[in-house]
Amino acid sequence: MADQINNQKQPTHLVLRRVAIDTYRENVAYLHRDCAVYRAEGFQALSKVEVSAYGRKILATLNVVDDESIVGSNEIGLSEDAFAILGVENGKEATVGQAEPPISMEALFRKINGERLDKEDFRNIIKDIAEHHYSKIELTAFVVATNRGEMDREEVYFLAEAMVACGRRLDWKDPLVVDKHCIGGIPGNRTSMLIVPIVAAHGMLCPKTSSRAITSPAGTADTMEVLANVDLPFKKLTEIVLKNNACLAWGGASELSPADDVLISVERPLSLDSPAQMVASILSKKIAAGSTHLVLDIPIGPTAKVRSMQEAQSLRRLFEYVASRMNLSLDVIITDGRQPIGFGIGPVLEARDVMQVLENDPLAPNDLRQKALRLAGRLIECDPDVRGGDGFAIARDILDSGRALTYMNSIIQAQGSHSFDYKNPQLGSLIFEVKSTTSGVVTEIDNLQIAGIARLAGAPKIQGAGVDLLRKLGDKVAADDVLYRIHSEIEADLFFAQQLCTKSSGYKIGRPEDIHHVFVEF
Repeated sequence: MADQINNQKQPTHLVLRRVAIDTYRENVAYLHRDCAVYRAEGFQALSKVEVSAYGRKILATLNVVDDESIVGSNEIGLSEDAFAILGVENGKEATVGQAEPPISMEALFRKINGERLDKEDFRNIIKDIAEHHYSKIELTAFVVATNRGEMDREEVYFLAEAMVACGRRLDWKDPLVVDKHCIGGIPGNRTSMLIVPIVAAHGMLCPKTSSRAITSPAGTADTMEVLANVDLPFKKLTEIVLKNNACLAWGGASELSPADDVLISVERPLSLDSPAQMVASILSKKIAAGSTHLVLDIPIGPTAKVRSMQEAQSLRRLFEYVASRMNLSLDVIITDGRQPIGFGIGPVLEARDVMQVLENDPLAPNDLRQKALRLAGRLIECDPDVRGGDGFAIARDILDSGRALTYMNSIIQAQGSHSFDYKNPQLGSLIFEVKSTTSGVVTEIDNLQIAGIARLAGAPKIQGAGVDLLRKLGDKVAADDVLYRIHSEIEADLFFAQQLCTKSSGYKIGRPEDIHHVFVEF
């Protein structure tokens, strides 16, 4: 009997195999149905297992396979995410066993039932999420449970605080570290790439870490990647900021609020963007990055994320409450979100717009220039030596004088520059022009539709793909005038983008009095 017990305690070693499957923010393990460990342990598909090797271990969701070309009966396969996190070489020995259930399961069930959770509950849940203890099913349950509008503002603070606590928190040893963020939903709108060099030239510290696009045609990191490297080691990023006052980097490798990236992997496919999750996500990232002052852009419009002033003010109050609890100075600005900002939608097109503004090119999109200057001005007014109301003029002088361009070029060189000529951008060679069927003025541009067309055209995966707008709100058009051009590199992508255009161009043409007006702060 003793021998049997000792035999049971001996781990069964399997050969580690890297399975080339991108499971996007989820650790997945693969066992063959004929694997002796699978049979002995009584594993079930989608159950959690613990994979150990050389003193390292991860939790993963189990998938069972019947094809030995994926994984053999003496192997344990790991998805790309899981393999990277475990950090053990392919072909090494590993063991697999039943995983203990996450300690926060009881709190999760209470939240699913609509109960209020305390600070410790959220800390336990977020810790388990950051350490990949939750399956996609459990993650989805948490996201849906916190999306039902039943979280009070203190719970949102608990959630944001827990998200900061589970990751790295930067300290720049400076009393004034600024940042700007937009809640999203507006194509183009690449103001951060203008604001960062402007405020850096003013002498302010602005370590800007941004996201890549998930469901949009481009994120700030995607657009900046046209100009320079954005996937920077943390040490390199720090050196760049200390030398240039700023950076424009991808935040995925910085371990700032890591649970947020996991939650986003579930939220975006479900098109869930609750106020609670939005506030906790944005503020946790800024606090973790060491920001002391934040300007937050909330665009409103018929096809923006926020569609009424009442909704915008409610969201503003929630942001302000949580920011105050976390000792973050916050300036919320409600802006015009009725149409895309700039002309280009897609990485190369948006990079072109940014460089046109920095170069003071007469062809630069004026709406992008003016919005960036006003937001930069508000950040500059965080400087105690600047009088309120003077920020815009200071920002304009920095841009007009070429100092913003000088700082941007320094940041680009420090991050590792890529060849880019904004006057001759490398756009997708396949082009389709969308024309007006009638004459009048542009009275409406559907942000969601235009973004969807650019996405189907191949953006952001193909940098030169996207939509180049030729007409904006209030512009006069005649029948057969080109409203915008679609650029693509792949015929199938262009075909799907054209198909979406046939359902709706995203434009409405009418009379000037038909233009929808919104009250915004500038």
